Amino acid sequence: MSIEVNELVADTRAAMRRLAKSVVILTTSHQGQRLAMAATAVDSLSMEPPSLLACVNRSASIFAAFQAKLPFCVNILARNHEALAQRCGGQVKGEARFAEGDWRERQGIPYLGDAQANIFCANDGEFYYGTHGVFVGRVTDVALFGSIEPLIYADARYVGAHLAM
Repeated sequence: MSIEVNELVADTRAAMRRLAKSVVILTTSHQGQRLAMAATAVDSLSMEPPSLLACVNRSASIFAAFQAKLPFCVNILARNHEALAQRCGGQVKGEARFAEGDWRERQGIPYLGDAQANIFCANDGEFYYGTHGVFVGRVTDVALFGSIEPLIYADARYVGAHLAM
């Protein structure tokens, strides 16, 4: 890698730290195991049909489940879920990620019962770019809970927000 490319990577990383994003936990089951991963690279795609994009690093333990086209849930976290985000962001591995929190199951998919929203998706397409797979989730069901108080990630740290309605 040339110095210019290294500088471009560093500058891009610094710029992306300024892009605040809601924190989610992606969940699914694969080969009898529940899987969870904290993420910010999730966004809406279309309302016709309702769909979203979820970007998953190829090195993530959940990647094989996404590659197998298994259904998944996007659990949108509230600001009181920071500890869960840290657990699912690498603090602990495997089933231990589910040792805390209001975890439930619907049609074999684990989901967080007190998340601000649960978006259940059929895994409806993918493409690969660099270190990540980009997966299309076709929304099959949605559950809403509580007020809108998202857990936000910006500048490599968690922050909370309260939106008056």
